[in-house]
Amino acid sequence: MRKPILIICGVLVLAVAAFLLFGRDGTPGDTSPEAGFARDMATHHAQAVDMAFTIRDKGPAKEIRSLAFDIINTQANQRGMFQGWLQQWGLSQATDQPPMAWMSGHGHGATPGAGVTAGKMPGMASPQELTELKQAQGTQAEVLFLQLMIRHHEGGVQMSEGLLKLSARGEVVGMAQKIVQGQSGEIKLMTELLRQRGAQPLPSILTPK
Repeated sequence: MRKPILIICGVLVLAVAAFLLFGRDGTPGDTSPEAGFARDMATHHAQAVDMAFTIRDKGPAKEIRSLAFDIINTQANQRGMFQGWLQQWGLSQATDQPPMAWMSGHGHGATPGAGVTAGKMPGMASPQELTELKQAQGTQAEVLFLQLMIRHHEGGVQMSEGLLKLSARGEVVGMAQKIVQGQSGEIKLMTELLRQRGAQPLPSILTPK
């Protein structure tokens, strides 16, 4: 009798895992890479929007103000889409899993990502750095904003590239590809804006390809 019982238990375990990953009707489940990406990227984008508002309100140079405006609009819209997906999938906006569990191997179906640690989203500015940005003025504020946002975008690229290795769901893959392309382009722009101000980016968090 033990063997049939073990088989039944194994089937039940697989069924529970499948439900967590894919939900009831094939939509992403609570611990899926898609859900983790949507939740974490929504939080990640929120900080980028906050930093962009901070520099915009300081009356920076025209090109910095234009960049901040683009970041605010693009990432606020994308954040709304992430939250909309979760609602559409019947999932909560929050989770008891640590950030990046979906990419670092702590969530079902995730694989370890180079330089990624569960509980910490890559590229995020620290509270101290955010305070420094709020207190800085003039060119110093522009330089710090560009440095922090380049690193922040690198984190967004890293998260999106991680999702592309784990998911084949059309709308999520399409968004991840859009983020990689768009933020990689803005990294180049911001690096040039730093050069014009006699400054350099912070050490890159991206793994050389």
